[in-house]
Amino acid sequence: MNGLWQWLKKRTPWPVKRSGPIPDNYPLLCPEFPLAIIGDIHGRADLLDKILANVSQEAPKARSVFVGDYVDRGPQSAAVLTRLRSLSGAVCIRGNHETMLLEFLENPIETGGRWLRNGGSQTLASYGIELAENSGLDEIQAAQQELKQVLADGSEKWLRGLPLFWRSGNLLITHAGPDPAKSIEAQDDKNFLWGHSRFLRDERSDGLWVAHGHWVRDRPDVSNGRINVDTGAYKTGRLTAALVSKDGQIKFIQARTKGHALNG
Repeated sequence: MNGLWQWLKKRTPWPVKRSGPIPDNYPLLCPEFPLAIIGDIHGRADLLDKILANVSQEAPKARSVFVGDYVDRGPQSAAVLTRLRSLSGAVCIRGNHETMLLEFLENPIETGGRWLRNGGSQTLASYGIELAENSGLDEIQAAQQELKQVLADGSEKWLRGLPLFWRSGNLLITHAGPDPAKSIEAQDDKNFLWGHSRFLRDERSDGLWVAHGHWVRDRPDVSNGRINVDTGAYKTGRLTAALVSKDGQIKFIQARTKGHALNG
């Protein structure tokens, strides 16, 4: 067991999943200031409020960074967007589900089916708009117009302005995973939204750590310079945040609903 792995294990309160060896010379995690990296919310405003309270208590000086996927699947997408837009100083990354919502606004006929199958109907319902997956073209277009109207309060502009990634020191925070063989500047945008096929397999050679969501895990994990904070909040009732100190210590905390316990 190499030195970095021992260092991570001592500082992570839950068992850390290891997908492969970490090089002995891999740089230590060094953000510019304390961070609270919060996983995929997916329409769970109840858990969002709880995790914000937990972060405030556990790491009051940490800057909150959200990894995307605020909408769809859960029942409270509208409330989640309203809450996030009200936060001062927080960083919100765009996820693939925000991208699908925006695509629906632009071309509902071609993109509506995929979005609805992946939780878009729950987002529409949170705004009082009903649309079934097997709806006709007229119904889809009508729903698109209704959604565009309710998002005209500044929400659509806010969504379009979300960055694909954000960086502090040698920590990159994004929704999914960039190609480890390429620099961040050389990435295709879709890698940040949907993840590159090599991201979970290969290590980066530039010493850059990547914190992300997108891939649901039973527990958050740290491995090979990656920090995964997606624990499937909409389904499991567990929303995770990784608290990262300036000296690279990592502590996972969660907001949970009653009846959902951490396995193991």
